[in-house]
Amino acid sequence: MSDATQECPPCEVGAPRWMTTFGDLMSLLLCFFVLLLSFSEMDRQKYKVVAGSMEKAFGMQRKQNVSESPRTGLKMIAKDFDQDAIATRVKQFIGRELEENFSELYSKIGEEIEIEAGKDQVTIRLMGESTFDSGKARIKPELEPLILRIGQILAKETSGDIIISGHTDNVPVRGGPFQTNLKLSIARAATVAQFLLDKTAIDPKRLSTMGFGEYRPIADNLTEAGRRQNRRVEIIVGTIPKRDKMENAMLPPKGA
Repeated sequence: MSDATQECPPCEVGAPRWMTTFGDLMSLLLCFFVLLLSFSEMDRQKYKVVAGSMEKAFGMQRKQNVSESPRTGLKMIAKDFDQDAIATRVKQFIGRELEENFSELYSKIGEEIEIEAGKDQVTIRLMGESTFDSGKARIKPELEPLILRIGQILAKETSGDIIISGHTDNVPVRGGPFQTNLKLSIARAATVAQFLLDKTAIDPKRLSTMGFGEYRPIADNLTEAGRRQNRRVEIIVGTIPKRDKMENAMLPPKGA
């Protein structure tokens, strides 16, 4: 039996050959995922919702800057958020903005104006007696500043469609230029729309008018109080605020 020690064969210089194939595979995988990210889409608003929710969940104390969003990566995650909750916050935001701006006017007009947040819209309701003389379609001079202020707020704070609708009670029109309540309601809606176009910066493409006469009452026409409520002009605003306003409205409330 030989006691001679066998020598280890000399090692190859550099990395094993299989590392070359492995490196190529890693490079291809990297390119594949880069392409996936570049083809995906990013919704900036949904990114803000996600960022705000993460801040709330993890209890971050410092303010998170989300004005510059990543270009890709959150489309699938954002689909899981409750869109009804987002719409509700936008609605509340518009109503709050309108009420805050009207606060100084409420003391002067009392119950002559109402703001109502519906499912997809905010309705600003002007009572007919305070806005027009009986049987007439000309805005009373004392109400012009109020309607002007409404138009300025809508032009500045919202970008949704605006529908102006006229309504009357069921008492037949007697005399004057309008033969029926339907014609009177149409004329009043058109008068308010033209006033907003002439005096404010509202985009004409956003405005439309309708007249319903006595056919859409909100109260009982058998009483004077009910008829008074039915004589009205409604400014119906779609719940789409300006872009920067919506960003703030969609974020979760502080301390929630």
